[in-house]
Amino acid sequence: MAKCDQCGNDYDKTFQLYFGERTYTFDSFECAIQKLAPICPHCQVRIIGHGVEQGDVIYCCAHCAGQEGARALTDRAP
Repeated sequence: MAKCDQCGNDYDKTFQLYFGERTYTFDSFECAIQKLAPICPHCQVRIIGHGVEQGDVIYCCAHCAGQEGARALTDRAP
């Protein structure tokens, strides 16, 4: 069995993710998200989708990006 890098659970059905140069072991997608997903600097939610980027900053959506002063990003028009 292997231990989850996020919660420490010793579990027989762990999986590994390769992220950059590191290898992580997790017991659930929930733990993987908590450990690796970026956090929107405006609303503080974990970004589990594509998000939007301006420069080196990742936001969950164009609205939050705009609230932080990133003006080059827009949501799709209806």
